[in-house]
Amino acid sequence: MKTKIAEKFKTLFGEDGDFFASAGRINLIGEHTDYNGGYVFPGAVDKGIMAEIKLNGTDKVHVYSLDMDEYVEFGLNEEDAPAQSWARYIFGVCRETIKRGGKIAGFDTVFAGDVPLGAGMSSSAALESTYAFALNYLFDCNIDKFELARIGQSTEHNYCGVKCGIMDQFASVFGKAGNLMRLDCKTMEYKYYPFHPEGYRLVLLDSVVKHELASSAYNKRRESCERAAAAIRKNHPEVEFLRDARMEWLEEVRTVISEEDYMRAEYVIDEVQRVLDVCDALEKDDYETVGKKMYETHYGMSRLYEVSCEELDYLNDIAKECGVTGSRVMGGGFGGCTINLVRNELYDSFIEKAKKAFSEKYGHEPKVYDVVISDGARKL
Repeated sequence: MKTKIAEKFKTLFGEDGDFFASAGRINLIGEHTDYNGGYVFPGAVDKGIMAEIKLNGTDKVHVYSLDMDEYVEFGLNEEDAPAQSWARYIFGVCRETIKRGGKIAGFDTVFAGDVPLGAGMSSSAALESTYAFALNYLFDCNIDKFELARIGQSTEHNYCGVKCGIMDQFASVFGKAGNLMRLDCKTMEYKYYPFHPEGYRLVLLDSVVKHELASSAYNKRRESCERAAAAIRKNHPEVEFLRDARMEWLEEVRTVISEEDYMRAEYVIDEVQRVLDVCDALEKDDYETVGKKMYETHYGMSRLYEVSCEELDYLNDIAKECGVTGSRVMGGGFGGCTINLVRNELYDSFIEKAKKAFSEKYGHEPKVYDVVISDGARKL
């Protein structure tokens, strides 16, 4: 990837720039908890975005996407927003950095990625984090790492129309090889947990399905959670987010909120607790409990939060049949991947069965991605 980027950069711009990279992410557990003030448990992976960048002394950005085979130029004022959705991520990072006092000028750049698109591994956060980190470095903005993650999040909110939480960008900026991270999305406190599952492997099975629902459905789930939290708050003023609520407090408002809002809130309250249970289990190297909690999360996402889909439920069922320790849908849902914690000795038979059975039912095999926990945003 680096060689291809360098060749294209040389062809387009004539001289060499600096290389920067950031990572996609997995999330072991803690899905749809981030915008509810809860905990998430991500790690950066060995697939991400890489970019070569050089300042060009103008007030224009010249950017080429190797993967899209597309070239775009834009200025740095609000009215200069490019039409191409992929370029808006880079434009948004420039604008959000400027809003925080960073002095950004024109630059030339070529980027490419190997994060599978649509697999729920956050290629967009990897893209934002690469450029947030790079611009902060190249223009000496002195912005701290948390603010770099927020720049990515604000880019999604203000330039891409997705009201995402902070998890993806946090994982992409703070990722550390061999460690997962528990982030408290309310206080922004975080802790690294060494992740070396002896005798197990983490593998993603990508359904290669993307149901067109995701962003509108995502925003609807968020509104459901906010309504439930507001209802609970009337009785318990200390409840700022659902993460602060207890199951019995949700029960108290069951008759005043819709059944749908109740189910969404029930899932979130349970999931916040599951993250803590998994942290406890990991400290004891108890991967069987970790796996059990993953299955519970899948059930909740499928039946209560209703963000799974037939193909992901099928992959989850196959995992159960094969004796896989843990499996669940990963990411926002409606397609993408399951994340699976598999004993080494079951790995080959599980992958073989999943490919065969899925292909017979849906006409194509799932893609298989082994997960290596790696470093986040950095200069190469």
